[in-house]
Amino acid sequence: MERGLDTNVKKTRRKIFRAVAELAYTSKNLTKDIEALPYELCNVEDSADWENIYREREVTRERLRLALGMRLRPEDKPVSVSSGVEESNVAEKYYEPPLLQVIPSACNACPENMYIVSDQCMGCVAHPCMEVCPKGAISMKNGKSFIDQEKCIHCGKCHSVCPYDAISHKKRPCADVCGAGAIISDELGRADIDRTACVSCGQCMAHCPFGAIADKSQIFQLVKALQSGKKIIAEAAPSFVGQFGAAVPAQIKAALKMLGFADVVETAIGADIGCMAEAEHYVEKVSTGELPFILTSCCPSWMFLAKLFFPETIDNISRELTPMVATARIIKEKDPEALVVFIGPCASKKLEASRRTVRSDVDFVITYEELQGIFDAKGIVPEEIETKETMEDATGAARGYGAAGGVSAAIEKCIRTYYPGTEIHIEHAEGLADCKKMLTLAKSGLKKGCLIEGMACPGGCIAGAGTNIAIPVAKKKLADFQVEAKLPLPEQN
Repeated sequence: MERGLDTNVKKTRRKIFRAVAELAYTSKNLTKDIEALPYELCNVEDSADWENIYREREVTRERLRLALGMRLRPEDKPVSVSSGVEESNVAEKYYEPPLLQVIPSACNACPENMYIVSDQCMGCVAHPCMEVCPKGAISMKNGKSFIDQEKCIHCGKCHSVCPYDAISHKKRPCADVCGAGAIISDELGRADIDRTACVSCGQCMAHCPFGAIADKSQIFQLVKALQSGKKIIAEAAPSFVGQFGAAVPAQIKAALKMLGFADVVETAIGADIGCMAEAEHYVEKVSTGELPFILTSCCPSWMFLAKLFFPETIDNISRELTPMVATARIIKEKDPEALVVFIGPCASKKLEASRRTVRSDVDFVITYEELQGIFDAKGIVPEEIETKETMEDATGAARGYGAAGGVSAAIEKCIRTYYPGTEIHIEHAEGLADCKKMLTLAKSGLKKGCLIEGMACPGGCIAGAGTNIAIPVAKKKLADFQVEAKLPLPEQN
């Protein structure tokens, strides 16, 4: 599915996020209001996405629960939509695992892997599809090719030789984009997530045409915190630029302050620290041969993938804090009582902020998509704001972390500038499938001396599951934001 299109799925998610934010701002009777929302959001006359209003309301109920940070209801027990809401009605981090869930009532039970003959079949005399089929699964019926699905082994040879492109390959979109192989099927043929393989990148969520996969949100809890009077500081990931219409970074900063944030800083200041540290680490450990290669550490799904499928590479993962965590620690060193909110494109950052092995110092994580819902709830249009705010925290190199190849490029620039004469080998992989290939090569000893950057999302953070705009547009906006930086490299800052 083309990213950046304003589809009904995107519109519905945004409508849900807005509704949850409005609940947090205005509700006087939370249980009653939550139970009423599916009827307010799903009007009988306007129902268009599903075959009937009853299914639409059922899907909406589950989407509301996830957006409130709660898990889905069981399918075999009578549980109300608002059940458990009191536990989530807090002004602090609330997370009820798992992060990503498939909404059963929304799943289309798409074919996992199937070749079918379309009405474009011309019934040609040559019938090459029959000739190349190694299992005799194709025959002629009523003058058209027919595939016996019980015999078909999904090799695709018929598809490749058809002169009319009349044989199509049907794949489950969520499974097709999951390079970790974490999408499986339940007993009814609906998509399910294998928790032992999932690295929470969220690409399945971003590509499901039915909006049947969603992650849990902290919108409700964040709004409660903003209303509490506590000092809350936002750190915005580099890819935030361009995500909110025509608004420039300064306008987005002003809009966040209108919501109640005390200040807004660039997460890229943590990247400035990180790329200098990783440059030094490469020079001292990899170029000397002490380590065969080094893996960057800023993408949590990339790190989960390495630890899960390639545990022998754990010692090669950079020990440097991710930009999100490094920036949060800088904020809390200056103001220990402040709450920190990471605003970014990424589903797996929600898990990184909740992990216990490395203290994150991040109190909330929300995506650009979720933040847009909060802006909508408050009627804030960032591009219409007149402001004198500025965003000048980070260097151009650090801002480049938002796109695939940007992390390794920043580290390489630091090495060439501050450690001249050092021989450096750079590799980068984007998308989980390519990341697995890269890690396989590294494990086999074919990437010696390399600095390897991995990004779970094809395109990098600008293609994260929680983004609002098309990837090429986001890439151009980020490149312009890099050029606008006052300094090109850290340490000069």
